[in-house]
Amino acid sequence: MKVINLNQSSSIQQEHRQVTQIKNFGTTSSINISSDARKPLRFDSARQADNRHCQVIKTINIAIFGTGKVGGTLIDQILASGINIEKSKSIRLNIFAVGNSQKLHLDKSGISENWKFYLNKYGKHYDIWDIITYAQVHQLDNLIAVDNTASEEFTENYHTLVRNGFDLVSSNKIGNSGSYEFYRSLRQILRKNEREFLYEANVGAGLPLIDTIRMLHISGDKIHRIRGVFSGSLSYIFNTFSSRDIPFHQVLHEAASKGLTEPDPREDLSGNDVCRKLLILARELGLSQEFESIDNHNLIPEELGKLDLDSFQKNSHELDRHFEYLKQNVKPGHVLRHIGELSINRQSCEVLLKAGLSEIPEYSALGQLTGSDSLFEIYTEGYGLNPIIILGAGAGPAVTARGVFSDILRLAGRVMKN
Repeated sequence: MKVINLNQSSSIQQEHRQVTQIKNFGTTSSINISSDARKPLRFDSARQADNRHCQVIKTINIAIFGTGKVGGTLIDQILASGINIEKSKSIRLNIFAVGNSQKLHLDKSGISENWKFYLNKYGKHYDIWDIITYAQVHQLDNLIAVDNTASEEFTENYHTLVRNGFDLVSSNKIGNSGSYEFYRSLRQILRKNEREFLYEANVGAGLPLIDTIRMLHISGDKIHRIRGVFSGSLSYIFNTFSSRDIPFHQVLHEAASKGLTEPDPREDLSGNDVCRKLLILARELGLSQEFESIDNHNLIPEELGKLDLDSFQKNSHELDRHFEYLKQNVKPGHVLRHIGELSINRQSCEVLLKAGLSEIPEYSALGQLTGSDSLFEIYTEGYGLNPIIILGAGAGPAVTARGVFSDILRLAGRVMKN
């Protein structure tokens, strides 16, 4: 409730003005006016409830780039939840721009459920200035740009978007795992322009991992080790391969058909995706690591790595013999898991980042993983030998899109507070 203080010398006039304003507003709520001019006016509970009903709707204008599995799912999630969010939060999520690598669809009033049709039929080639100019011409504010591409080229637009009033949300890991110089310069521009960049879906899909690590670090609890199954894709692949008697290439095909792998599954099997996630977490801890510093065990034979995507898929059965050999030679009571690890020696300041296949005890937390779940163990000084464990779905369009959606709502909530 807003408290209104009356000036003692003009209390009668101000009281009269306040009553007149309330009457003109059209409410039937009673008003308690203090007889002591030094006391504030106080409205009864009915008036407070009426104020809540009359709360102004804030519009958040969103441009979404990338309309693949994650991007398309996100758009559908926002459209399906829009009415409920507007009613409960007084926030209207207005998707005014949708773009893929070829075309852009714009509508200042917001896209509809038929956005795919309009994008395909009426979409036009574009560059980033088309979106920026459109937002300026139509006086759109509270701008958020959402990157659901896997494109390094698109991340080059981040600086321009921030300078022109956009906050950023991204499931694209490349923006945070490219050169440290790019990472550092983007943070400087964000601070200078008072914009925000949220990317919870970069690691762990929709799991609250990055936020947890950031809060531990800011609070001063020193993290010295993060270990776990970082990739929901590789989790599904090796959980399934360890528990079922089927060829490796068939498991890989299943994971791809469920939307659990990157468009090119070699991005997962090479370890590159896990390495990017490790690098992102290291930088959250203030470490200026580069991708090349990671000790990565690539699971793709060199000859298959050189093929184009179609040729690799046709020859993926060549992976079977190697992985079957590994499976048959695992120690009794152990299973194969792809593990990522970040460790920091606080005394020597030595940092180790590594990723690769490991033999894990079958009845350990990591050994008992099923489906596409990811699990992260966070070891800190404050928690001693007992790690913080974050466990949950680590891959899939729906959970990744939900993680991006959560970041959008977080930014929208901050707009409401401001």
